[in-house]
Amino acid sequence: MKCNEYKEAIASDPGGLFEDAEHASNCASCAAFTEEMRGLNRRIASALNIPVPKLSMPDLPEAWDENPDEQWSGSVDRSNIQMDTNTVVDLSLRRRKTNRRPGIPVWLGMAAGIVLAAVVGFKLLVQETAYPSLGAEIMAHLDHEPGALTASGAVSEQRLANALKAGVAAMDTKGGVITYARTCVIHGHTVPHLVLQGALGPITLLLLPDEKIAKAVLLEGVGTEGVILPVGDGSIAIIGNRGEPLDNLKSQLIDSVKWSI
Repeated sequence: MKCNEYKEAIASDPGGLFEDAEHASNCASCAAFTEEMRGLNRRIASALNIPVPKLSMPDLPEAWDENPDEQWSGSVDRSNIQMDTNTVVDLSLRRRKTNRRPGIPVWLGMAAGIVLAAVVGFKLLVQETAYPSLGAEIMAHLDHEPGALTASGAVSEQRLANALKAGVAAMDTKGGVITYARTCVIHGHTVPHLVLQGALGPITLLLLPDEKIAKAVLLEGVGTEGVILPVGDGSIAIIGNRGEPLDNLKSQLIDSVKWSI
């Protein structure tokens, strides 16, 4: 799960359970965001927990008293009118008494809801980071998903197929054991994010059908290195541990990857 998806999920439901909720255990940024959102949720809940006084209706006056002439105006003929003093009330008085603005507790709850929506919206906006280049965004993305590099066995064919649906029509997947297959957002596009096991450790593949480049771009990180290769109208990022032999994998991917139309 990419960080943006996780943060959107936790912001919409800080106390809920959802797929890959354990993502925060491997990402310090998402763990801090989770705690902040849940703390805000607790404060909002506390603010809304306001005692509301019991609703009581005021006593209504009798509609007919000892001076009936004061109850009527105009030229209405009252000679044939039968009045039930137990059921008839002065509606104008009831309207004046009930047409009031919401009490303070109602307005306070509305204000708290508006504040919560504004804070969550602001949090989601500030999470969008501008990167100087495609390579810089790719390396930062890998730093935010260290759990993807932990080998836990080969992924199922169905999970791999689901990940490749995001822009890949064909690919030779026999170059190594694939231990991670999800989709992530790079440059605003949902792309397949795969990890396979190489000679010196995990190798990350980001398949970028919407990122057309003119020539290969070298990538370097702390203890890692790789390249973004032009492939048709898109490109492929390959990153492994420093010294990992990648030439065979590069040739295999360039020859086998076909983008969806």
